Amino acid sequence: MIRFALMIAIAAGGFSAANFVFATGAKAERVYNVMEQRWENIDPTRRLQSRRNPPAKYRKRNIMVRTNEAPGTIIIDTDNKFLYYITGDNRAIRYGVGVGREGFEWNGTVNVKRKQEWPSWSPPAAMRARERAKGRILPAYMEGGPDNPLGARALYLFQGGRDTMYRIHGTNEPWTIGLNLSSGCIRMMNDDVKDLYARTDIGTKVIVVGPGQNAGRYVNEVGFGVGLPTIFGG
Repeated sequence: MIRFALMIAIAAGGFSAANFVFATGAKAERVYNVMEQRWENIDPTRRLQSRRNPPAKYRKRNIMVRTNEAPGTIIIDTDNKFLYYITGDNRAIRYGVGVGREGFEWNGTVNVKRKQEWPSWSPPAAMRARERAKGRILPAYMEGGPDNPLGARALYLFQGGRDTMYRIHGTNEPWTIGLNLSSGCIRMMNDDVKDLYARTDIGTKVIVVGPGQNAGRYVNEVGFGVGLPTIFGG
């Protein structure tokens, strides 16, 4: 079922604070086509990495930070593949994440409006028809579970009252943490997303810092007299 991890059940696009693009219908099919082609082009050795853990730097850590954001805020640095959950004054939990690949990056401020344990997946009808023509049968509905590409938990991100179609969710391929492989969603290791899920309330503010942007505007790690952008060459 490894393939399902790349068959993301989410229409991907991009938005900024002033611009939203939602992918549906034909565009959603193009997203799927690209992800399918990318899977076919992945070296078989790399596919076998699906059960391996990501590098140690992406493990969950309690850290000291400088930030003006309130406790409970989530800040995602897509360049460095870190998600910060602000726990108190000058304190945060840092998690490693996987983010959108080239062409599927986005940024903006959104809110958590829905939470789901072991979320289900419903591939679009057009996607199922196309795969059926190739002799591959996709489920119309996939129950949540270990083989589901959305992993153990999902936080559904909205801007205002509108679903962005992006999620913070788990993954059954932990090796993708630290990589740009998704169609816009933020992936976490299942144990990490369970931890974040338990801490996150409906309405939680989520700041997504896009590629090339300065995450230090929102959060800086405290250590050795330098902040996060300096550490990572930002």
